Amino acid sequence: MSRMSDFEELQVRLPDGYDAYARYWGQDEPRGAVLYHHGIQSHCGWYETSPTRLAEAGYAVLQIDRRGCGRNQKDRGHAESAEQLIGDAGAARDELFRRSGLNEYHVVGVSWGGKLVVAAYVADPVGVKSLSLVTPGLFPLVGVSKETASQIGFAMIYERQKPFDIPLNDADRFTADPKWQEFFRTDELTMKQCTAGFYLASRRMDKLAAKLPESEPIPIHLMVAGDERIVDNAKTVAFIQDLNWPGTQVSEHPNSRHSLEFEEESETYLTKLVSFVGGLSS
Repeated sequence: MSRMSDFEELQVRLPDGYDAYARYWGQDEPRGAVLYHHGIQSHCGWYETSPTRLAEAGYAVLQIDRRGCGRNQKDRGHAESAEQLIGDAGAARDELFRRSGLNEYHVVGVSWGGKLVVAAYVADPVGVKSLSLVTPGLFPLVGVSKETASQIGFAMIYERQKPFDIPLNDADRFTADPKWQEFFRTDELTMKQCTAGFYLASRRMDKLAAKLPESEPIPIHLMVAGDERIVDNAKTVAFIQDLNWPGTQVSEHPNSRHSLEFEEESETYLTKLVSFVGGLSS
């Protein structure tokens, strides 16, 4: 069985030549393939248990640090466009296909990464077998102030790489666990700021994600936290349920905050995550 130390560290060449840090859990005969995307502030080091559990269940798993995040030091917090970020996701998918030998895959998106995987599916659905959306950032409760939004708009004209604080630097929003709160506060790789270019890219990605109802139906597993303090659960659940797509599931974790992997109900979350993907691979 795989362990956290069994992943391979590698670089994924993105379409513009940027080399992004990634982790790969390989299998001799994979049951399936999974591509894993983290949130706006996080990186591969935040989420180690969930891809490990998927690997233990027989899946080839590729987890990538978004450009400018985690161990990627070039152009910290920056992206040029929504299309660039979606293209990066496509490059990660291609690397997963190359390594696993498969041409279909499941996608996991955590927090802001949930918005990315929805937008990427709308733009390029080929090969996607399912979406697992973990407290996805489709309808945020927390955003930049109007004043900061104006500053970002102005910076888009003259200083696309000007950084602005991410309005999520309160670790209490993510988890009730003091140990993990301290980790979020002290982790040197946690993203604290993003550029004006990234914020505009994220806004444009909202418009793409909103077109999900026009896409080909696939199974979706939405996982929400009962004590959510970052995203709007009611709007998110309504959006997914209104799709009325076959195979859709909604799992609520009533006593958890945003980062399900770090809460007391984490074992339930991990079991449901693997079970959903496994049910589509039988």
